[in-house]
Amino acid sequence: MGDSANHKETASSQRLSDWIKGLKPEFKKISWTDRRTLIKQTVAVTVISLIMGLLIALIDKVLQYGIHFLIG
Repeated sequence: MGDSANHKETASSQRLSDWIKGLKPEFKKISWTDRRTLIKQTVAVTVISLIMGLLIALIDKVLQYGIHFLIG
């Protein structure tokens, strides 16, 4: 019974080891973006997020005013 548990642990350890060894070739296949593109995309995402946040806040205030107007 102990051998079976030990065998499963060894097989699991071997699969993990094989998986980790396979990571290096996979990382070499990744096309990393250059610094300038990364900065431009980061700025674009930040600006659009801020605009969307302000738009949602504006819509929220308008709806809040409308509901208070109808109720009150």
